[in-house]
Amino acid sequence: MKKDFLLVVCIALLIAIFFSGTKIQSVEQYESVTKDTITEETPIVYLSIDARSIKKNEKLLKPELLKYMPSDGVILKKTAYVLRKNDTAFDLLLRATRQNKIQMEYQGATDNSFNSVYVQGINYLYEFSAGSNSGWMYRVNESFPNKGISRYKLKEGDVVALQYTTNLGNDIGGRQ
Repeated sequence: MKKDFLLVVCIALLIAIFFSGTKIQSVEQYESVTKDTITEETPIVYLSIDARSIKKNEKLLKPELLKYMPSDGVILKKTAYVLRKNDTAFDLLLRATRQNKIQMEYQGATDNSFNSVYVQGINYLYEFSAGSNSGWMYRVNESFPNKGISRYKLKEGDVVALQYTTNLGNDIGGRQ
């Protein structure tokens, strides 16, 4: 009897510990991360997400992924967002994909040797989805920064573009 009681108490305690550190949200709550109101005084940054390089080379894309490709290759047109204190390019991308219900998968900064988040896939398009030289790259103000996306601190007016490459960036204006 005592053993059964102790077992029930231990299980209840474990369940309580597990749920005390877990934030439970609906899908709508998760995706609708606080949308900031843009005013004339608000510092603004911009973000776009595109995979137009695939539209030029659709034969490279795995056939089962064609259904995820927008007809023009643009996943998110250039959109204004409020620049929050200490925002990185990744913070902006995460906020935008949540608000616009765009699927994204990434590897955390502590999970790789670069100490920066690695964007694995957006809108079900992953690295190598269109060949061995394909994947996501980012640029800020038309330049490809020489640092990971979660290490790039944004400034007012920055224009961030996430672009899918099928040729190590050569097809989107990047250099090897």
